[in-house]
Amino acid sequence: MGNSYKRIDAHLSSLGYCTRSEAKKFLRIYELYVKEERIFDPSIKAYHNDIKINDEALDPETITILLNKPSGFICSHNDAGSLIYALIPQRWNRRNPKISTIGRLDVDTTGAIILTDDGALNHKLSSPKSDVSKVYEATLAVPLKGDEKEIFASGELMLNGEKKPLLPAKLEVLGETHVRLEICEGKYHQVKRMFAAVGNRVLTLHRVSFGGFTVEDLKEGEYKFIEL
Repeated sequence: MGNSYKRIDAHLSSLGYCTRSEAKKFLRIYELYVKEERIFDPSIKAYHNDIKINDEALDPETITILLNKPSGFICSHNDAGSLIYALIPQRWNRRNPKISTIGRLDVDTTGAIILTDDGALNHKLSSPKSDVSKVYEATLAVPLKGDEKEIFASGELMLNGEKKPLLPAKLEVLGETHVRLEICEGKYHQVKRMFAAVGNRVLTLHRVSFGGFTVEDLKEGEYKFIEL
């Protein structure tokens, strides 16, 4: 965790509490202390970990959370509709650098998604070469034929529009139309396209885990801090 040394107004603006021009007013309204001293001058420098606001520590300098995404929320900063960023504290949306999702889930897909303002981490885990495990549970339109597990594990399945076959994926049959699928790629609509390629259709899709982090202990819309 970081512990940067800089001006109070720089801390507040980078963490989304207020803009630098609003810092003086912020310090009059809220009780900000550096160690035991209340601060009114936003130009004073201090270490992040020495600052408290209304007796609470500042938000972390870098945030990485696992969120259990509900259906109907869009993984975007700009699209119309219900955005996933409405589910986190609003000051986090004013942080600099900006907090963003690592990859995306479709609007109707639920489950595990990671959000971070660590650009290097986001780039690393979003890269096609990252090989991050992603586990999904899906409800299918029609019963399985019986050969899907072998086809998905073969490493030879080609999706329309792709130049290379998919890497091997692990399919676990939970019922005639209920499956668990582990993949390590993140191609566009990959799970839905995989089942379309074997003559089926995904009705509901839930991501159980991302990179080993599961949402089993989170209700829809809830999140928790994680370290990667």
